[in-house]
Amino acid sequence: MPGRGTRAGTRVNVVSDVHGNTQALATAGDGADALVCLGDLVLFLDYADHSRGIFPDLFGVGNADRIVELRTARRFDEAREFGRALWATLDVEPAAAIEGAVRRQYAEMFAVLPTPTYATYGNVDIPTLWPEYAGPGTTVLDGERAEIGGRVFGFVGGGLRTPMRTPYEISDEEYAAKVEALGEVDVLCSHIPPDVPELTYDTVARRFERGSRALLAAIHRSKPRYALFGHVHQPLARRMRVGATECVNVGHFAATGRPWALEW
Repeated sequence: MPGRGTRAGTRVNVVSDVHGNTQALATAGDGADALVCLGDLVLFLDYADHSRGIFPDLFGVGNADRIVELRTARRFDEAREFGRALWATLDVEPAAAIEGAVRRQYAEMFAVLPTPTYATYGNVDIPTLWPEYAGPGTTVLDGERAEIGGRVFGFVGGGLRTPMRTPYEISDEEYAAKVEALGEVDVLCSHIPPDVPELTYDTVARRFERGSRALLAAIHRSKPRYALFGHVHQPLARRMRVGATECVNVGHFAATGRPWALEW
């Protein structure tokens, strides 16, 4: 196992699912040697507060209420038709409107990231824009490793394909290849959880989100100390052990503004 000879006194703060909480992100690295960010910086629509995000800014809270209702009921085709009708009322291309709003959010959030930050993408992020905003103190990794305080961290960004069709969803095969590229790590970092029912079920949305079988296989195979992830905002289990690995959902940052701390 890599990193057995770690130095004492290292603290890493970990966040995921920032969803526009720039104010809390500005202090997320306080007291730590490094910040790890597991994606979903963008806030398109806040399911807890329908007045926040790109969607209500463009179409109003009433329309946000309706699209959340449709999506929560898993009426995805109706939600897409409803969304298409709304976009048709604008005098700008949807892609241009979204990109402009995302750029404004990225400019604010990347500007407050501490040095060093190690980050990977969430499923609602737009990876092609990150190089324009990530400063020299931010290392972006996807299917790659980094050593922090003598421990090896592996990073896998994005999500798997779903009916939601968020910006950074990829095939199971492509995702598995990124996991495989990591090899053995001490801390396995991803945006989505391993495919374990207790970790993928959202108790508020009342549905299973997609977890990764490849991540679960890597946990069984290489037995990292920790598997850290977000994506499921109100999981049935926030923390559980899978074999020798402590699996921890750190995806509460948008709501609480508090990072999860890993110390050794």
